[in-house]
Amino acid sequence: QVQVVESGGGLVQAGGSLKLSCAASGRSFDTYHMAWFRQTPGKERELIAALSGRTGLTYYEDSVKGRFTFSRDNAKNTVYLRMVSLRPEDTAIYYCAAKATGYYADYDYDYWGQGTQVTVSS
Repeated sequence: QVQVVESGGGLVQAGGSLKLSCAASGRSFDTYHMAWFRQTPGKERELIAALSGRTGLTYYEDSVKGRFTFSRDNAKNTVYLRMVSLRPEDTAIYYCAAKATGYYADYDYDYWGQGTQVTVSS
């Protein structure tokens, strides 16, 4: 069983930056695929970034490409999402997720955090 816990959300003005963290428990963390999703009321959860545990390849959804950076520190069992040039439309609950198998840039993740709120004011 893997547990993931997000932190780092908050309120920021448009154009500002935030860094989300996701700490994961469990063995073989460095081989896990990791992902960040976000969700706003009335909308489906959206995959915005993913990181392959085997190759280190990254995926970014078009609206965040060039503004968000996904990284991991295997020594700390932690992944990060650095977000810059934030926009009001980035306001959402951000979820971290992990899985051991399959394709890293799809939606079928097995382990989920509780979410952290990011609010970007205009």
